Amino acid sequence: MKRTLSALVVLSLALAGCKAKEAYDKAKISQDLSKRGTIDLMKDVADDKYEAPADGKLTDAQIQMYLKVRGHEKDIVQVAKAEAQKHAAAADKAGQKSIAGFVEGLKTMGSAADMFTADIRAAKDLGYNTQEYLWVKAQILGISTAAMAEKLQQSMSASMDASYTQMKKAYDEAKDDQTKSMYKQMLDGYDQQRKEAAAAKSEESPALAYNRQLLSKYESALNAYTQEMSKYEDKPGQMQKAMDDFEKKTTEAKKQ
Repeated sequence: MKRTLSALVVLSLALAGCKAKEAYDKAKISQDLSKRGTIDLMKDVADDKYEAPADGKLTDAQIQMYLKVRGHEKDIVQVAKAEAQKHAAAADKAGQKSIAGFVEGLKTMGSAADMFTADIRAAKDLGYNTQEYLWVKAQILGISTAAMAEKLQQSMSASMDASYTQMKKAYDEAKDDQTKSMYKQMLDGYDQQRKEAAAAKSEESPALAYNRQLLSKYESALNAYTQEMSKYEDKPGQMQKAMDDFEKKTTEAKKQ
């Protein structure tokens, strides 16, 4: 009983400590946003330069940088979003045509700008070259969107394969030339689409293939897009659930 009680006390203290740190981190971000707005941030990063590698390939260090920045970026977005909502509510309460309402409206736009520049601010806060970070982020999001497109294509191909099988059966069983000709055109159209899809896949750049393999050491290719969208969500887990549903549906479609 004493051990259980002690464990509960330790757990409670740990949770309280986590909440206190979270509150402190949010307060620190809020303070920084009030002192250093978007215009000031842009001045801070104006001298950052980065020449992307000719082969377009990422490094382990760059992916690790991206993951660190992404976590801090999400915290900044949530603070800026809360402040934007607070200022918008104050503007509505004061009245849009009042001076106070106008001022709060400007603050709302400022907080919105903070939300959409959170990635740059996060990279700067962590001491990274913002231009290098933006290039790395673009490559990783490119991997993620390509993975989504591939899953959709696989799902569509599975559906078309099933249709092709049915059309081929109908073609073989057709009794007259007109019906056979109709199904033959449909079958030829599918074969053409399949060739085009195969050609598009073979044209995947070596850099994209390499970067995708490198990213797989850290997370699934789809996670980057999921995380990019989830930073704006009101309820944690909404975007993850949507992506899980997407993967489930595309998987089921391939089995049909």
